[in-house]
Amino acid sequence: MRGVTFETSDVSKRHCSSILEVQTTTIMDSPSIVQFKINYEQTKHLAAGQAVNSDAIFAGGHIWRINFYPHGVQETPEEGRDNPSIFLELLRKSRNTRVKATFTTSIKNMDDEVFEVESSWSFPSKRYVDILQLFHFGSHTDMVNNYVKDGHIKFVCTIMVLQSNSIPVPLSNIGKHMGTLLDSMDGMDVSFVIDGETFHAHRFVLAARSPVFKAELFGSMAEATTMSSITLHEIAPATFKLMLQFMYTDALPGDEELGNTPIKTLWDLLAAADYYALDRLKLLCAQKLWDNVSVDTVASTLACAEMYNCPELKDKCIDFFAEANNFKEAMLTDGFVKLMQQFPSIVSELRQRIGT
Repeated sequence: MRGVTFETSDVSKRHCSSILEVQTTTIMDSPSIVQFKINYEQTKHLAAGQAVNSDAIFAGGHIWRINFYPHGVQETPEEGRDNPSIFLELLRKSRNTRVKATFTTSIKNMDDEVFEVESSWSFPSKRYVDILQLFHFGSHTDMVNNYVKDGHIKFVCTIMVLQSNSIPVPLSNIGKHMGTLLDSMDGMDVSFVIDGETFHAHRFVLAARSPVFKAELFGSMAEATTMSSITLHEIAPATFKLMLQFMYTDALPGDEELGNTPIKTLWDLLAAADYYALDRLKLLCAQKLWDNVSVDTVASTLACAEMYNCPELKDKCIDFFAEANNFKEAMLTDGFVKLMQQFPSIVSELRQRIGT
């Protein structure tokens, strides 16, 4: 939503995001969870008092913005120069009442440790702009050494607008606790061996998440899998690790966990999700693949969608082919040749849709 102008306070007037590479990605609408990704190389020379701001964010009927000050808010060293900070800003309210909200922001360091801060704030009724400081680094150097990855700084922020007179309830943290359980080894009673690598898990967790695992571990096939170690052949170790992580946390792995070939990793993960009947994981993979589709990958992604029963992704890929020039360019890729060999019926469907 670039180009939307709102009345702002003096602190928030000094924004310069129009010339910077900034990505604001909405992960969830209620509460509003967004990923705020900033190109460090473009922001490291900003002066104190200059901010990088997100797109407008709609949450609880109000309009918000996240502001990141790489070298602090104040312009003089005595008042906090070189102390990076992140703020939540209320741009406009839908009604003339007090707005109560909680703002949570988290960031990973170079060791993949997550640091999270949460704060609550009541925005006065007579001002359109109020700012809440939440995350404060020790210094700009500390931020660069510990939080800049691949030239970018990435925050995950949650805005929860509270109903009047309500008691705030924190977000569900079951995924965090289950992830800790996976890492701790406590109570694990089954292990899987894949190409020489061993993975430990809890039978009841796997059975609760996947009907395939339920049948293997507790159903008619259980007698064959009562041993403490089970050898799997239909999945690669790296794919199984990511799938296991999802089964405990209910979250798709982050970009940094998808390796050097993220598209192929997502293809493999979608295939595993289909095999183990993890429908949510399959759709999360499909969404990620669609977000990154190109003329170079669309044919292979379409073949993956057809092979592993994902009609939602298949329809999107066919729509992509139907756009001007996409079909002509995609036809020249190796993926399209393989698509023709594996699924000639899809090629016919494509031609009918495109009218060629």
